Amino acid sequence: MDKVKQINYKASQLKTEQMLKLEGVSKDFGGIKAVDQVNLTVNKGELRCLIGPNGAGKSTIFKLIMGIYEVSSGRILFNGQDITRFPVWKRSRSGLSIKMQIPGVYGELTLRENIRIAAQNFVSKQELEDEIDRLIDLVGITHLGNPLVRNLSHGQQQWLEIAMSLASKPDLLLLDEPAAGMGPEETEFTAQIIRRLNKSGLTIIFIDHDMEFVREIAEKITVLHYGRLFAEGTLAEIESNEEVVSIYLGND
Repeated sequence: MDKVKQINYKASQLKTEQMLKLEGVSKDFGGIKAVDQVNLTVNKGELRCLIGPNGAGKSTIFKLIMGIYEVSSGRILFNGQDITRFPVWKRSRSGLSIKMQIPGVYGELTLRENIRIAAQNFVSKQELEDEIDRLIDLVGITHLGNPLVRNLSHGQQQWLEIAMSLASKPDLLLLDEPAAGMGPEETEFTAQIIRRLNKSGLTIIFIDHDMEFVREIAEKITVLHYGRLFAEGTLAEIESNEEVVSIYLGND
C-alpha cells in the first residue's frame, strides 16, 4: 500500500467527538479494488468534502457507508457503534441519510406530496403537515410553492431532495455532487443551504467536482486517488500540495 500523503490539520480546527470512522475499508468488484484500505474519520459538526478524479472511489465510499454496497473488508463505525453489517434501513434509523447525484423525486406529485412520502414514517399523522412545513423552511424553499415536481428545474429538484433526505432527522448527511448541473445562482443557493444546515449542527460530507463550489463551503478536504486516501487538509493545504494538483486540481 502506498504511503498516504497526510497533511497536518490544525488541532484547533478539529471537532472533538468522532461521528464516523472507516477502518481499513475496502470494496472489490470482480477483483478490481474500487476502495482500497481507506481509513477515514469525520467528527461531529464537520463539513467535509471528498474530491478526486473520476473512478477514485468517492461514490463507492458513500454507498459503503449507507450499506448499499457491502464492504469486502474493514469496519464502519457510526457514533461509536459498528454498523458494518447493518442493512440500509437500520443505518437510516441510526442517523444516516444520503442524497444521491440523480434526484429520486416523483415528478407527477407535488412538492409537498414528495416530502410527505419521505416524512410519513418518522412522525405521526397529526404532526405530518407541520413537519412538511418545517423541512421546507429548513432548506429555504418556501418560495417554490407547491408545484408538480416535473415543473421544477433540475436545481430545484435537488433542493427538494435535500429536504426529503432530512425527514429522518439524520445526524450525518451525505450529499453526492449536490451542485452538479446547476447554474451560478442555483449553485450559490445550494451552498447557502449546506452552510445553513451545517451551522444548525448537522454533520455533512459531500462530493463535488466544482472546485469553486468546494472552495466556497468546505472546511476540510479528503482527496481520494485509485480508491485510496491520498491527502487530507484544509483548502489552502490541499491547493498548495503539488501532488494533489498534479492528479486533480491541475485538471480542473
